[in-house]
Amino acid sequence: MRSFQRGALDLRPVILTPGVSRYAEGSVQVEFGNTKVLITCSTEERVPPHLMGKGTGWVTAEYGMLPRATHTRNHREAAKGKQTGRTMEIQRLIGRSLRAAVDLSTLGPRTLTLDCDVLQADGGTRTASITGAYVAVVLALRSLQKQGTLTKQPKLTPMAAVSVGVVNGEVRVDLDYEEDSKADVDLNIVATGDGRMVEVQGTAEHQLFDRKTMDAMLDGGLAAIHQLVAAQAKALE
Repeated sequence: MRSFQRGALDLRPVILTPGVSRYAEGSVQVEFGNTKVLITCSTEERVPPHLMGKGTGWVTAEYGMLPRATHTRNHREAAKGKQTGRTMEIQRLIGRSLRAAVDLSTLGPRTLTLDCDVLQADGGTRTASITGAYVAVVLALRSLQKQGTLTKQPKLTPMAAVSVGVVNGEVRVDLDYEEDSKADVDLNIVATGDGRMVEVQGTAEHQLFDRKTMDAMLDGGLAAIHQLVAAQAKALE
């Protein structure tokens, strides 16, 4: 039996709680079952040096995990003096994904920085971060409009992310930690609500997989992302 007594293609309970930070222009706490991530979106009226004078904006992200977000305590990366390869990989993925959601040419010369801090990890922290980050971005842009800093909201493309895998020979959506740790195939999908792909990352962890299985994973993942985008829209009402 899967966690939350769900079917193979069902998401865990998804909760998006907007406006959880008093100070950030946009914020949300996202929960995928027992995975919980706090996300803030901060805005700056400047861009990185390589974009100066081009009239375009930028979206970037940082990702981190609290020491007791997992079963045993992990040392803070700040205390170690450097980030792990996993952290850098995930925050780059979040940044790339959200840059695909925002029309940077209409953002103006400003930067949106997403900080994704994992409060509790039970699988799917990167996909929960991306899904919540879109909500935080929209809230931040609304805040800029309310302040009069932004006269028109940039064009946005709703998007979300979900994990898919093959566990015990079955295609399953939104893996928790226990499933993820024993999955034969592990896939992360970032896509828009209308089914266009932003990024697909897949690995045969223990067994090779064929095109039919790949298609089944994509179908299950895209159907889940459609539900996640609907949840984002509801949170933003």
